[in-house]
Amino acid sequence: VQFVESGGGLVQPGGSLRLSCAASGFTFSSYAMRWYRQAPGKERELVAGISSFGYSANYADSVKGRFTISRDNAKNTVYLQMNSLKPEDTAVYVCNAKRDSSEYWGQGTQVTVSS
Repeated sequence: VQFVESGGGLVQPGGSLRLSCAASGFTFSSYAMRWYRQAPGKERELVAGISSFGYSANYADSVKGRFTISRDNAKNTVYLQMNSLKPEDTAVYVCNAKRDSSEYWGQGTQVTVSS
């Protein structure tokens, strides 16, 4: 199983970033996908999740209306569009695949929101 996460970086408050997580080594379309984040000194937080075929999505209250999760099963890729970014969104963002008791984690990509 392998994940290639990309799209992180440094952005000013109010800016946007689009994270991508390309997966391989498992049946991507059978797994729900999630983005988590962890900031220094804080617990890991579930940011957004999307069902296996993309019919439903859920978001943390802190990102509702600003972030959008999507997936392309033909490309085995999940995305996180992040708009109106705030300094408190600074964290390492990690993609996660889960189906029943099977779960896989990516390495993470750093997002820093600062002026």
